[in-house]
Amino acid sequence: MPDDEWWRDKPTKAIPVEDGIRASTQRGDIGRTWWSRRFIESLEALGLGGRFERGRRYARAGQVLSMSLSTSIVVAQVQGSRQEPYRVRIGIKAFTEPQWFEVEKALAGQALFRAKLLAGELPIDIEQVFAGAGLRLFPDSARELSMDCSCPDWEVPCKHLAAICYLLAESFDADPFEILAWRGRGRQQLLDGLRGSIEQPETAHDDALVDVLDDFWGTPVTAPAVTTVRAAPDAVLDQLGPLPLTVGGRPLVEWLRPAYRALADADER
Repeated sequence: MPDDEWWRDKPTKAIPVEDGIRASTQRGDIGRTWWSRRFIESLEALGLGGRFERGRRYARAGQVLSMSLSTSIVVAQVQGSRQEPYRVRIGIKAFTEPQWFEVEKALAGQALFRAKLLAGELPIDIEQVFAGAGLRLFPDSARELSMDCSCPDWEVPCKHLAAICYLLAESFDADPFEILAWRGRGRQQLLDGLRGSIEQPETAHDDALVDVLDDFWGTPVTAPAVTTVRAAPDAVLDQLGPLPLTVGGRPLVEWLRPAYRALADADER
């Protein structure tokens, strides 16, 4: 019977690498921050931890030749027992622009979240923010992940994939924004989005205030021309109450009117 399953029963020794990427944590658990530990725990919860022990040894031995992360995908090369390094790829679903807009709006509304992110940390409650938008920051389903390796091992993740997961956890320790970049939002883009979410309400308020001030005095109205009216010189006599005095059977006021008019005529002359 051909020995087509040699790799299951006969463990092979990896070719040593001198200048590989080596995990900085050489003992105990890998991952010193809550978010990197949470990442490893999420993978183990999906039943992907079968080869993690051997993968951890690979990561600590420096068997990873290269690793790069971009939106939705991590690609790497891992030196195994064969001369040709294995090509490793781990993909994850990136969030859409509308989904990120909702997350940024929620993050911008909490001063503590903004302060933590500006300090280079992930807030402990950031998962709740994503949950509020109907999302999960860390994978909660194997369907969210796409893992493949060019090695002949059929089990996923193989030890080469597991080694990359551990090195990813350490890279998340150093820069938590890499987790968000993997999900589709880089550091600068996220911080710009937070600033925009903060400034947008103020801008709307300012615009509304301008509209109110523009309409405050109403529609401009042209004032009517002022016409000067010259009062009659004896009009002051009409504002006096009735006088009980009469002269020659006529009220005293009637005798005074000609005198007022004569004085006004004299002033004009």
